[in-house]
Amino acid sequence: MAGKVAVITGASSGIGRASARAFAAAGYRLSLISRSSEGLEAASREARELGSSALTLRGDVVDPEALERLASDTEDRFGAIDVWVNNAMVTVLSPAAQMTPEEFRRVMEVNYLGTVHGTLAALRRMLARDRGTIVQVGSALAYRSIPLQSAYCASKAAVRAFTDSLRSELLHDQSHVHLTMVQLPAVNTPQFDVMRNRLPRRPQPVPPIFAPEMAAQAILYAAEHPAREMVVAGSALKAILGQKLAPGLADRYLASSGYEAQQRAEPEEPERADNLFEPIPGDRGAEGPFVAESRRRSVQLWLREHPLIGAASSVAAGAIAAAWFTRRRTD
Repeated sequence: MAGKVAVITGASSGIGRASARAFAAAGYRLSLISRSSEGLEAASREARELGSSALTLRGDVVDPEALERLASDTEDRFGAIDVWVNNAMVTVLSPAAQMTPEEFRRVMEVNYLGTVHGTLAALRRMLARDRGTIVQVGSALAYRSIPLQSAYCASKAAVRAFTDSLRSELLHDQSHVHLTMVQLPAVNTPQFDVMRNRLPRRPQPVPPIFAPEMAAQAILYAAEHPAREMVVAGSALKAILGQKLAPGLADRYLASSGYEAQQRAEPEEPERADNLFEPIPGDRGAEGPFVAESRRRSVQLWLREHPLIGAASSVAAGAIAAAWFTRRRTD
């Protein structure tokens, strides 16, 4: 992959920061955008330490002109963009009835419209060359919404709908531009220390929790082995299947467990600053406060990366199940 070029939005912390490291280690030259100047500087330094280089732009993905400028500057400096990763996000932990219209609008503008703006900037260049890959960083919550994150869940569902529509258009045009969406599980990122929160206790991701490096590994794999969609980790798959098979049961289960599962034992700090509308100074890196609880690997991702073993495992599991049912019928 030496010499390839990747653009990553929301690259100053969390999954975006871990993705910048993963792509730099794989030999990509990087173009990074975020609202945090300190995080961008640190991400650029890490890229250089990994033997790569990075162009950075402090900006907000809600501004399509900023993303257009980033795309143009990237190609002026590095050449054609090979991969564009739409990752920037914000969220609010709050009952829907207590949220303001401005909060809903902000989450949708960053998470959904930011993805649309990035995708369009990438397409303006990739379609003319008839090559390139766009990776949408999604979530199991794009399929199965949970309480207290109505705006975030709606934004990820909107990204999925937009991506499905665009994919059909690319297929119609017989384009060789690849479009994929990576549906992630809960990830230990700094967002749980900077997100807006109206609950009495501090936020946490719904367990099981995975390390951002695992998410970055999945995004890099999706960029280099593009498929229609990539569901990462068993917990994400279970949430998606549960929504398809028994959505009413999932509603009731989350009504009883979803509030507690998203709060730590510690009380929230009164008037704590959040990053919904403005960035918080400082560099927060990739990992959040749940390092000890985070899983570094995903069996499902490993099987995806080793398809022959995964196929053999599926065949073996099917044979065992068939033998078990046959024996039951003959007993």
